Amino acid sequence: MCDFSKLWSSDVVKIFPILCGSTSQILQSPKEEVFQNVCRQMSELGSVGIETLTDIVKLEMRSTIRNVIVPKFWVHFQVPRKETVSDPNALFAKFIEAVNELHESYQYLLQMQTRLIQLNRNGPSKTLEKQVVDENGTKTWLRDAMLAQLPPNFDVVIGAFYSVHFRLFTKDIYFSSNTIDSEVLSDLPCTGCNFEVQKCCCQKLIEMVNKTNQKLLELGLIDRLAGSSMTALIKQKIKEHINDTCLGIFDRSHLKELETWLQDVIMSWLRNIFTGGKQCDINECETIQGFKVKLTYFMYETFAQSVISRFFSIIIDYPDSTPAINDLKICMEKIDMRVYITKTLRNALEARLLHPGVNTMDILTGYVAAIKAIRHLDNTGVILEMVTAPIKDYLRKRNDTVRRVVTGLTEEGPTDLSEELAKGESVKDGKDNTTDELSNWENWEPDPFGIDPNILRNTSSKIMRSADIISMVVDIYGSKELFMVEYRNLMADRLLAQLDFNSEKEIRNLELLKIRFGESLLHSCEVMLKDVTDSKRINSHIHGDGNCNENQLFDISSLIVSAQFWPSFNKESLQLPEEIENEFKKYTKAYEAYKGNRTLNWRTVTGRVNILIEIGDRTMEMTVAPTQAVIIYHFQNKSEWGLEELSSLIKVPPSALRRRMSFWQNHGLISETHPGVFTLIEKESEKSQFEEMNITDADEEDLESAMASASDQREEELQVFWSYIVGMLTNLDSMPIDRIHQMLKLFASHSGGVEFTQDELKHFLQRKVREHKLLFSGGVYQLAK
Repeated sequence: MCDFSKLWSSDVVKIFPILCGSTSQILQSPKEEVFQNVCRQMSELGSVGIETLTDIVKLEMRSTIRNVIVPKFWVHFQVPRKETVSDPNALFAKFIEAVNELHESYQYLLQMQTRLIQLNRNGPSKTLEKQVVDENGTKTWLRDAMLAQLPPNFDVVIGAFYSVHFRLFTKDIYFSSNTIDSEVLSDLPCTGCNFEVQKCCCQKLIEMVNKTNQKLLELGLIDRLAGSSMTALIKQKIKEHINDTCLGIFDRSHLKELETWLQDVIMSWLRNIFTGGKQCDINECETIQGFKVKLTYFMYETFAQSVISRFFSIIIDYPDSTPAINDLKICMEKIDMRVYITKTLRNALEARLLHPGVNTMDILTGYVAAIKAIRHLDNTGVILEMVTAPIKDYLRKRNDTVRRVVTGLTEEGPTDLSEELAKGESVKDGKDNTTDELSNWENWEPDPFGIDPNILRNTSSKIMRSADIISMVVDIYGSKELFMVEYRNLMADRLLAQLDFNSEKEIRNLELLKIRFGESLLHSCEVMLKDVTDSKRINSHIHGDGNCNENQLFDISSLIVSAQFWPSFNKESLQLPEEIENEFKKYTKAYEAYKGNRTLNWRTVTGRVNILIEIGDRTMEMTVAPTQAVIIYHFQNKSEWGLEELSSLIKVPPSALRRRMSFWQNHGLISETHPGVFTLIEKESEKSQFEEMNITDADEEDLESAMASASDQREEELQVFWSYIVGMLTNLDSMPIDRIHQMLKLFASHSGGVEFTQDELKHFLQRKVREHKLLFSGGVYQLAK
């Protein structure tokens, strides 16, 4: 029977002091005779005794790690967070002290382990040596216990240590990249240790850091204990570096510089931590490589987010910002950010463009710039389709969108639409899309992953993704006809306002538009230009007729229009003074004599009048609208007019007349002395302070179009079908709207009439219901009785 009391002899406790619960005898080697005495005692006990002692020592080692060593280590990390922020240097020292103590404890455990192995070697059975825990097992016990007892703010202390280390490591890089004069730098504190340059202790601190890292490597804890803190610190440094070097700079590429910086600074720092300047083993190399993969991914993601967050500025600066877009394309090839960029760009465009404070032309300019920039980023057009959808919806609701688009097409401006028009491509309308895809099957590409399938399945949307800029702008309304109607209106306004217009420019624009939109839609515009040319020829003939010029009070130049090809004029009217009207009658007679069986119907409210005003000691020559000319004409016979009286005389509504009167008030010729009473100002001194202003020949009111609005013209076109609707409902009593629309479309196709949508027809019929001409009940329309 084995006497186990020998296991607790004083000599055994001297060799394994951990058995008595004391760690104060660390590294004290026992005398050789003591060790030999214990070996002799264990031999007497046999293999069972040695095995029992081994198990007991191992249990005590694990208990000491769990209850003494690890808690003592973590005590150094129990620091209030506000203190950690204020003094990172103090935490730096705490971490070094904690690691030194932990390393000493580890050496103590290794000594216990070594003595166990030696004891087993001298025992009766060499096989028990395998049961003794090896060095890696001790590390595992230590690591498991430490991770199980992590305090809440441990990463703050570790982060402070490596923050100081990074500052020390990059000090030389800071000095080499800084352009400050060396004398000035010598007066600044050291960027590494924060002491004066003469008292710099960076080298000493670096030696301390290297020793600490070496101990952590020896313990196998540097990755498990400090990996997350180092990663957080590096991510912070990457963000700071990107903000310092790349933020807001879009005219040059940054990715290569960032990759070089990551390799030369960040990865060099990590290699210094994990190897201490020595050749790394396989495990260390794998750890460093793992860091590199994660950090490279993070760098691309952070840089891409930085670019995307300012992509609105990139859009505005395009094409100068092309390098930034190219960098973002590379990032998107490495990381999937389609959903993020789509959401961010939509929000940015909505916040910056889609509100009442931005005028329509600026929205169009941003829309065109977005098309160019986003298409350069993503040639599939899917991101463009999703990002610009809110812009198209918003522009569709603005009344002046069509006019602004047409203005951009025909005049040079910020939208660049005129440059796109000059490229001479035809507008894609989405027809024969399937045929185009089948014929171009060799160039087929799959749709990108992660996009709404409803958008990808939309064939017409797919075609528009590859369409040119003008096609996408026209696609806002989905109808080329609407834009051509507005172009005809704008052209009519220009022709009426400027008889000496640039015909070459108009003809060039017309030819380019014919290439884009087809000749059939622009036939009326060709007739309008021909009318101007014919009118100039007729004016020259009449002015050369001596009989016509006899007793002529003033020259008249007319623009004779072919009414069926011009847009409808608005409903304004103007009664000319008899003296002036007689001059128009003379011109009409001369025209009738020249053209035989044709005559003229004058639109007196449209045109330009050159007038010379002499009043008191003032003389003014200006070009005004006919209404303004008639107003001031009547003041030469009577110096004071009531608004209602003058309104009935010249057949202009009082509200419109008051608006026209303001023109002469602004020029200091007329003053409203009493409400609704206007008086001629004959002397300069009679002008009020409010009325003293620079005189210009421009009339703000003349900016109003002489043409009826596009909606009024559309209403008039639909009115043509009213008689057919009445006939259908008379014969069939009641009909649903889809049936009415189908029959009217059939009529329009046979008669060459205008096309219209069911929504347009619905609004037209609902207005007839409000006018009590139709009844709507149960989803069908019928005539009111």
